[in-house]
Amino acid sequence: MISKFWRLIGLVFLFAGMAFNQPRAADLYLIPPKPLVWKDFLGVNAHLLWFNEAQYSQQLSQLKALGLEWVRIDVHWDRLEPEEKKFVWEPLDGVADALQQQQVKSVVYLVGSAPFASSSILPFGQSDQYPPKDVNVFADRMVTLAKRYPVVNAWQVWNEPNLPAFWQPLASPDDYGKLFNASYQALRGGAADKTVVMAGMAYYSQMPLRSGLMLEELAQKIGSPWRGSIVAYHPYSLSPEGDDPSVADFVVRTKTLNARLRATSPLGIWATEWGWSSYDGPKEEQDLIGVDGQADYLLRRLALISAVDFDRVFLFALSDLDERASYRDRYYGLLDLNGNPKPAYTALAKFLAITGPRLNPGTMPKVSSLPKDLATFSVSWMKPDGTQLLMFWAKNAGNMELANIQSATLHQPLKQTSKALTVNGGKVSVPVTQQLQILEWR
Repeated sequence: MISKFWRLIGLVFLFAGMAFNQPRAADLYLIPPKPLVWKDFLGVNAHLLWFNEAQYSQQLSQLKALGLEWVRIDVHWDRLEPEEKKFVWEPLDGVADALQQQQVKSVVYLVGSAPFASSSILPFGQSDQYPPKDVNVFADRMVTLAKRYPVVNAWQVWNEPNLPAFWQPLASPDDYGKLFNASYQALRGGAADKTVVMAGMAYYSQMPLRSGLMLEELAQKIGSPWRGSIVAYHPYSLSPEGDDPSVADFVVRTKTLNARLRATSPLGIWATEWGWSSYDGPKEEQDLIGVDGQADYLLRRLALISAVDFDRVFLFALSDLDERASYRDRYYGLLDLNGNPKPAYTALAKFLAITGPRLNPGTMPKVSSLPKDLATFSVSWMKPDGTQLLMFWAKNAGNMELANIQSATLHQPLKQTSKALTVNGGKVSVPVTQQLQILEWR
């Protein structure tokens, strides 16, 4: 989670060093680059340590009911080891047991310096917001965790070090590179079978108060460990289509950055946070979209993020949180604080039921009629049996006519409805709304 001030900085910061162009029409009509298996691709951030055993066991069961099996869990070093070598293991032991019992896969990130290890100069800032004085001490703790909890599949080194909220006093590719290198080498020696993940960089890894992208600088500085690890960032934005939906800048930015990252040969590319809060105000910087808007935004972004070359993505988050979080940060969950499904959970369940567990890149249907003022967003998938799926929506409502269609069913995940459409002479008229719909066609 990101503080209000630094989230605002991230939204307005210039993308120096990256040539983001206005999207062409083709950028709004996407055919994914590779097949997808939802249980491998889609995970959620799960703040399991905020809850008791009965609560987080229920949350994991509800995750499994969606057909998903990946969670991302936060561990704060200052709470794990409040005094040097005096570890508080019991809460994390319980979580690890639940992961084992329910056969849930996980990536765990360690973040924040313990008081004894922090480089902070008190009384300036909180000690956990500063990197450790000795990167090797942090690396040792990561190995200790990996050995104690073999059930964890991947270990992530810190969180959002490109923001001062997590790395005081200023973001430093050099200093984070040293922390990552030390942790990577230690994990390769002490837990060689586990995947190592770089810190999830906020937004597209911009660094406030200086130009450039942290991921691009790290690619030059880290060297060989980069190619043996996962790189990650957090593509938050004001709307599913981006900070400026009129130009679909989410699609342009992610496709551009992911192409550049692929060229540096990392082990993979993950989006380890993305999502929207359903909070009801007072307004911070995110619009007040409510629980229905959260469900709508989730599905539209899920369609887009599935088609821009990520290997795994983690929605933020599985459950709402209590008053220990800021007001907006309490309401990002698929589930409310009592574990009840919110509209976002119900819509996601319907979406996954419509698509099925596996998808291949699809084919765009032939459009025979599309009003000039109907700017649509579309993503094409195909089920293993050859049935085509078109996920689509528009900035304004209207109708489009498709040709060469034998049969068509229109699904509306938000409304939990499905309807067979009439096909005349191979053509079908399809209503387009501002919410995601799925056309199942042959």
